[in-house]
Amino acid sequence: MAEEEVINSDSGMREACGVFGCIATGDWPTQLDVPHIICLGLVGLQHRGQESGGIVTSTGTKSSQYTQKKGCGYINSIFHEEDLIKLKGNLGIGHTRYSTCGGSDVSNIQPFVVETLHGPISVAHNGELVNSTSIKQKLLRHGVGLSTGSDSELITQLLTHMPDCGEPDGPNWVGRIKAMMKQTPTSYSLAIMYSDKIYAVRDPYGNRPLCIGKLLTASSFAGGSDDKVEGQRQTDDSCDGWVVSSESCSFGAIGARLYREVLPGEIVELSKDGIKSKCIVDRPESKLPAFCIFEYVYFARPDSVLEGQMVYDVRKRCGHQLAIEAPADADLVSTVPESATPAAIAYAEALGVPYGEVLCKNRYVGRTFIQPSMRLRKLGVAKKFGLLTGNFQNKRVVLVDDSIVRGNTMKPIIQMLKNAGAKEVHVRVASPPIKHPCYMGINIPTTEELVANRVNFEKIANHFGADSLQYLSVEGLLKATQEGVKIDSNLPVGHCVACLTGSYPVSLDW
Repeated sequence: MAEEEVINSDSGMREACGVFGCIATGDWPTQLDVPHIICLGLVGLQHRGQESGGIVTSTGTKSSQYTQKKGCGYINSIFHEEDLIKLKGNLGIGHTRYSTCGGSDVSNIQPFVVETLHGPISVAHNGELVNSTSIKQKLLRHGVGLSTGSDSELITQLLTHMPDCGEPDGPNWVGRIKAMMKQTPTSYSLAIMYSDKIYAVRDPYGNRPLCIGKLLTASSFAGGSDDKVEGQRQTDDSCDGWVVSSESCSFGAIGARLYREVLPGEIVELSKDGIKSKCIVDRPESKLPAFCIFEYVYFARPDSVLEGQMVYDVRKRCGHQLAIEAPADADLVSTVPESATPAAIAYAEALGVPYGEVLCKNRYVGRTFIQPSMRLRKLGVAKKFGLLTGNFQNKRVVLVDDSIVRGNTMKPIIQMLKNAGAKEVHVRVASPPIKHPCYMGINIPTTEELVANRVNFEKIANHFGADSLQYLSVEGLLKATQEGVKIDSNLPVGHCVACLTGSYPVSLDW
């Protein structure tokens, strides 16, 4: 399934959002082009949100005002050269968005900027609060007026409150962030800008990804040896700046290297002098992390590194595990372009069946999930693909997909293949059936809309017109994901599979 396009036409299931921040090292005012770096970083996160975007920058001085630009649409259509010149600064944060809580109103575009006792702060948020209703009521009772429908504003307003420990020595932003985190168990990854610092914050369950990158000096990536760069990676004095991003895939285009991932519950301070881990807010006793497993299935770009492993490798392991659990007699294995391609290749290799393409994607057709009717959505799916008929005529084809949610995409594809001469079409899905809504930042259709709930499992192949249809098991997905995790051996590993099982990592307060 096309990573950010066809999945949405099938399901309405959308990625959460993307956050990005950059701060220059060395003397200020910096020669580093901070706004351009943020803009390119957001382009690298465009798959996580295409509804709107924004950038806020600052010179980082006590009297500095925040400069911002926001708009609807793709990042490259929002920011032009003259905008980036006006955004010149020593540090800044950005955001690219899909609406989860709050809708598509312009007032919901991030990053948010609010005035506090100590001056302005700016916040970019990826995720969704599971207790937004009670937090909203608490703020309203305290006389806080809210101007948007976004739970990201709730986080921003909580940060304006003085922590219980007080602030006898001036601003205590770590204390404020900790106080906010204790009231909001999940889900959020945040980039918070105040004065001359950026704080990278991940909720205690680590539900959404967040990582830190190191902006290499020009000599490092323009002729310096890899060995030299590797040797410099752990020193703070060999870089032009630091960046924080939802995914590491955004680093290559800006000359940055992945430094490390932000740990669940961690508050990391980025400044011109380097990075410091300020503290880690613990989860309740015996609770495991709950990193969203669908980041691996299709939300994250395949070249991103999550939990120390490349997303592409996880998808291949899912395909291999799928071949073990659900083999098929076939002449050809293929995929719906493109995020299921690694799984399809591994599935074919495991069974010793040739892999080949049966669909040619038209990359210049608009996103089908914005079409206003089911009929137009189906037409949109048909317009997205041409058929490579010579590859599959009179053959038994296994079509590997990363997920099936509503089922509006798969049905017409199978019909097209069979009408064009495929002898058989067997569907294999490299993730389990989605049966439950997500309350942590992923826009999933209602329970009644999910095809796994609407159609009896024994009849689901017939529903799609396939000769057979089988899913990867929950246990298989967890095995494929967790066997490659590379984190500190003292840290626990855990993944959220609530949309598959209905078992949520925290109680929901709606």
